[in-house]
Amino acid sequence: MDTANITCHIPSSAGHTGQLKQKVPPNSVYHIILATIVTLCITVTSGVCSKALSLSHPIFIEKNQDTSKLAYVSPLQKEAANRHRFVDRINKKYPSQNISYPAYGVAHIKMTRYINSKPIKINIVEIDRSANHLLSIKPQTAGVKLNSRAQIRTIAQKNNSIAAINAGYFKPQTGVPLGALVINGEVLTGPIYNRVGIGIIEEKEQTRFVMDKVVMDITIKSNKSVIKADNINQPRMLSTYTIIYTPHWGKMSPAAPKYGKVAAVKNGKITAMSANQIAIPEDGYVISAPARILDKLALEKNIKYDIKLPESFEGADHIIGAGPYLVKNGEIYVDVSAQKFGSITGRNPRSAIGYNENNELIIITIDGREESSVGVTLTELAYIMKGLGCTYAMNFDGGGSSVIYVNGKVTNSPAQRDGISISNALTISEVQEESQT
Repeated sequence: MDTANITCHIPSSAGHTGQLKQKVPPNSVYHIILATIVTLCITVTSGVCSKALSLSHPIFIEKNQDTSKLAYVSPLQKEAANRHRFVDRINKKYPSQNISYPAYGVAHIKMTRYINSKPIKINIVEIDRSANHLLSIKPQTAGVKLNSRAQIRTIAQKNNSIAAINAGYFKPQTGVPLGALVINGEVLTGPIYNRVGIGIIEEKEQTRFVMDKVVMDITIKSNKSVIKADNINQPRMLSTYTIIYTPHWGKMSPAAPKYGKVAAVKNGKITAMSANQIAIPEDGYVISAPARILDKLALEKNIKYDIKLPESFEGADHIIGAGPYLVKNGEIYVDVSAQKFGSITGRNPRSAIGYNENNELIIITIDGREESSVGVTLTELAYIMKGLGCTYAMNFDGGGSSVIYVNGKVTNSPAQRDGISISNALTISEVQEESQT
């Protein structure tokens, strides 16, 4: 709602203040004095009322009043101003481009750029939650279980999303995310190679973002033992690893590793153990580990697991792991080797996410493998994200997975119409205002 200005215009005489030269009849003198008193009373009263109204209801502000000196500006006033600033900023940032605004605080930009005289088609969505407190930015999975896949349109429409983009990597055969995924504070999957992730911290009037390597400290504790676990709901990489599988994984655990076992835990006790697959209790979990560990744990009680996140992700409601880094602390930083991404360095379709110093989110896709859009390398993508103003940015899953959805349709051109079925996506939705009653 825009600010209303209330001003009382009182007509005044243009004559001098000296003594009147002409004679005036007594009755006229009386009327002049009375009119002067009434005018002064109206002027003073109007000023007092206007000032009182301004202080009690900040939406009423005197003309030419410096709003920066107001004792209070309502959240709606502030948000309205942020909306105007957001639109102005986007229009100036992307002059002569195809821009739409599917919701307050959300802008969609389509453009074609050239790298070495080769075209690339870019879809950009910028989000500023300070311009719309109803926006919700969070990851979503394709299904209730992690071994699910769906096209982004299905994921977006299920969550009534304004916009959505494919997010983390996943195992094509099963759909299980390959990397850290935390939704609503619950750890669904752990990290791989401690790759970078983006954390989303929801606050009342703003959403903050953090980007760092995701390192989880997972321990299994009992009344006698403390055992370090290597991961949660991830495929096994070494037979010596200890991994926890929750009901999110599916109905059945993976088979036990060589020289290992799987054990079902319910109410703090191991209730079943096998070298093959085992059912995951709906109100419990399964531990997959070397046999010597589980044989010892089978004799103990009060078994439970604990997960600690890095301090940088403290308070994060959601985390999506992917990578590699593209921009770190305002500088180009593509750590392909450190995060074991040597196989994806070519020119491909890409998806990426980043944010600027004002915590405004930027997500993009770049089409590739076609004449009209040849795709980009990770380094080229990093320069694009920095050029868009990102102080931090990271790569999302790309190639055939790279797809973006805006306002009811897929707006980029993936190789498969509407994109392949994916495991998880980042969605932007508008939540309903909570009732004040």
